[in-house]
Order: sequence, then structure tokens, then C-alpha cells
Amino acid sequence: MAKKSFAPRQSKKSRKTIDYSSKLKKDFLEISNEKLLEGARLEEVKLKDIIVKDQVRTKFNDSSIRELANNIKVNGLIQPLVLHADGNGRYVLICGERRFRAMSSIELEKCPCFILDEKTPEELMAIQFSENSSREALHYIDKADGILNYQKATKSSERKITAALGISKSEVHRSLMIAKMPKKFKEAAKLYNIEKYVLLELDALEKGPFKRKVEKKVLGGEVTKRAQLKKLINQGSVVAAKKGVVKTKKKASLPHGLTANAFLKIMQNKSKNMDLDKETLSQIKALVEETKQVLDN
Repeated sequence: MAKKSFAPRQSKKSRKTIDYSSKLKKDFLEISNEKLLEGARLEEVKLKDIIVKDQVRTKFNDSSIRELANNIKVNGLIQPLVLHADGNGRYVLICGERRFRAMSSIELEKCPCFILDEKTPEELMAIQFSENSSREALHYIDKADGILNYQKATKSSERKITAALGISKSEVHRSLMIAKMPKKFKEAAKLYNIEKYVLLELDALEKGPFKRKVEKKVLGGEVTKRAQLKKLINQGSVVAAKKGVVKTKKKASLPHGLTANAFLKIMQNKSKNMDLDKETLSQIKALVEETKQVLDN
């Protein structure tokens, strides 16, 4: 096999900054959702003309913003913002708030943007969600809130949300459950990096003193992992019921002072003294045996 050859290393000062703006539209649309961005035009827009409304992403890391700003200084903006023209000469930011913040911090005057026209609110939300959810850094709380906002705006069923946003129905269902939880739990999830299944299983606990105890630990950041929650639940002697509600396990009990053997003997004697057919007697005998097994456990 022939030995590979590499170009000699160059210092940053001698490197050339490549202008990708003439090629960006085609390349970007190839790796993005072509249907969602169909008809977008690439233009340079002044940052002061961009309106930033509520975005899917709400958690930003200051150090990563600074790092991105430095990268933009050296290489320019590689991936344009996505804007929607409001018809009054101004543009609403749909995708790219991290990039917008980074450029604002280094006081850039304008940047390349994909501009969309005449898109419905539902289409814009789908574009925004698709672009943001494709990034690993998007917190699951932001993703859940984005799905809930989409449902509220479009009045869509979980099945329709699955088709529109390209995510599984189970993920849609779980996300909607998380999004509808109290704000304090969602804020704690971001603050302490709590696993999403901790919130889901916490929500399934039966209301009562034990649940309040677990909630306090979750809100305080003492329980952040699913394994920690399971251990706490096992210590509290609780088990999952059929409908997903977690209930306290109760042992089978007998009337005060009556032993298991005495109870079974009474049941057997009563059945003998009754004028019953063979089938009924057989059923009672089976019931007695089942009762014995439960009491022995």
C-alpha cells in the first residue's frame, strides 16, 4: 500500500479564510431537511434587523458561546442562520440562536442567512424543532417543551406529531409527559443534569409521604440517576402497578389472632359441611391452595 502524503502544516497567520457563501445553499440543503427549507434564499442580513423570539433551546453555555465566537472570528460563519421575513423589512430568527449570540458578542454587523417567506407557524415550528433537535447539546427538557408547544399550536395528535417532526411515537408520548410536569422539576433537571427517566418514574409514584420525600431529593439534586431512584424506591418497599402508578406493597394479612393453618382448616371444614356439587368443591379446594401459597409467601 502506498504511503499517504500530507500537506505541510501552516501557521494560523498564513492560512487563507475560505468564503463558502457561494456554495452554502446547495451544500447546506443536502445535509438538512430539503423539504423544510425549500424555497429559502441566501442573503446577508444586518444583525440589528433580526428579531429573536422564544426558541426551542433555552439552556446556553457561556464558555461554548465564547468558543464559537472565536471560531467565527477566524473562519467566518460556516452555517447561516435561518430567518423568516415578517413583511416589514425585519426578520424573525428561526434557527441559530447560539450563532446569533456569538456574533452579537463580537459585534459583527451582518451575516449570511437563509430567508424563508410565506411559511405557516406550523411549518416554522417544525423547521425550528428539526434543526435544534438534530444537535446533541439540545437538552431533553427543551426538546419536550418544543414538542408540547408544537402540539398546542397545531392541535395535533401524537401520531401527527410523529409524522411532522420525524420522531417515534413513544418519544413524543414521553416528551409530552415531561413537558407537562411542574416547572420546578424541569429547572432542577437542567441544573443537576437529571436523567429523564428519573422524572418519568417520579411522576408515576403514588401520591403520599414517600413521593414527597423522593421529590425533595430530586429537587435538591440528591437523586439524578435512574439507578439511584430505583434504589430509593426499593428501600421504600414500593412496586409498580399495572397502569404505571407505583404503589406501596402490602403483605397479605389475616384477622387478629388467626394463624394461616387455622384459617385454611376452617375453610376446608366449611366446604365439607356444605351441600355442594363436585365442580364447586373442586373450585373451593383450588382457591384454598392458592390462598395457602399467598400466605406462605
